Amino acid sequence: MISFDEAMALLPRHIAPLEAETVALSKAVGRTLAADVTANIPSPRRTISAMDGYAVRLESVVPDAPMRVVGEARPGHPYEHPLATGTAVRIFTGAPLPEGADCVIMQEYASREGEGVRFSAGFGPARHIRQQGSDFAKGDVVLEQGTRCNPKALVAIAAGDRSEIAVHRQPRVALLATGDELAEPGSAQRTPDAIPDSTSYALAALVESEGAIVTTCERGLDDLPALERQAGELLGGADLVVVTGGASVGERDFAKPMFAAHGLELLFDKVAIKPGKPVWLGRAGGALVLGLPGNPTSAMVTARLFLQPILALLQGASTAHCWRSMPLAVGLPATGDRETFARAAWASKGLCPLGNQDSGVQGGLARGDWLIRCPRGQAELPVGAKVQALQF
Repeated sequence: MISFDEAMALLPRHIAPLEAETVALSKAVGRTLAADVTANIPSPRRTISAMDGYAVRLESVVPDAPMRVVGEARPGHPYEHPLATGTAVRIFTGAPLPEGADCVIMQEYASREGEGVRFSAGFGPARHIRQQGSDFAKGDVVLEQGTRCNPKALVAIAAGDRSEIAVHRQPRVALLATGDELAEPGSAQRTPDAIPDSTSYALAALVESEGAIVTTCERGLDDLPALERQAGELLGGADLVVVTGGASVGERDFAKPMFAAHGLELLFDKVAIKPGKPVWLGRAGGALVLGLPGNPTSAMVTARLFLQPILALLQGASTAHCWRSMPLAVGLPATGDRETFARAAWASKGLCPLGNQDSGVQGGLARGDWLIRCPRGQAELPVGAKVQALQF
């Protein structure tokens, strides 16, 4: 059994990004860049006005003295002539600045008089101009390799006039929940000894939210020959198989044996954490296989700690967890002989550990939006103590 840090250190050493492919910008959200994105044009493309007002040569402006308005500039429709001394051009936000102009006076300081305009004192010192390339120049890197494309990233890509980008292929993930007792949610009530499969839909949602594709979501009975056949089918069409349940040492626990016939090689087997000690990771049939505990809380905690980083690595992104130092609003009990990840909710004064930390808890799981990292042997912590927490 290894520590959490040792298990995390193994991931980047054994998991490489999937191959790259080119996708249209309209299909890029949620994908991870396989190469830097450089700009095809500068931003702004030309020096433009940052305000509605009048473009002028600042040295020729005298407060309250009339100036002749010689034209108009709008976005996409510039004033095409050099600006003569003593003249002004009506200009709108985003319009290219006329040649020779070096200032835009806001319209709030302007009084229009037919073909002329007067400017009241106090319009400076800001010039309300955005210089060509002040955001980025042509050829600049606007987004680096490994960046995940969220809606804000798409703004930068499109602003650089890029219609296609290179991204890593989406991981294909097969989900398998094992156990004779599992039933489709909504049907368990019809069989006395059945329990709803409460983790498969959650894991599928997590996988898809991380940019991967769920190829299949199945359940398997506790029958080793049948599970071996099922494992072979899943391995054939997936980059990663996630199996839940059957991860202890009982005679009917087939999570690892079902993959042994397909050449399972373990990267780690059990991690000294609570909840989630039975979590394991290996390779079989050319695919990764991640084993998660059957208890719902354990499954979701280990999915957050291990599944999300694995999906990130397959897509060329960082695996680093974003731990934050946060205060406790409620005291935290001492930790036992395993590193513990306590579920907690955020309140106005800090983190409130959930009252029931049992690995089988389901009703309270939705209230836990943070995981508090508690080193093994940690003493009881009082209200106000700072802890390391991960968004859950």
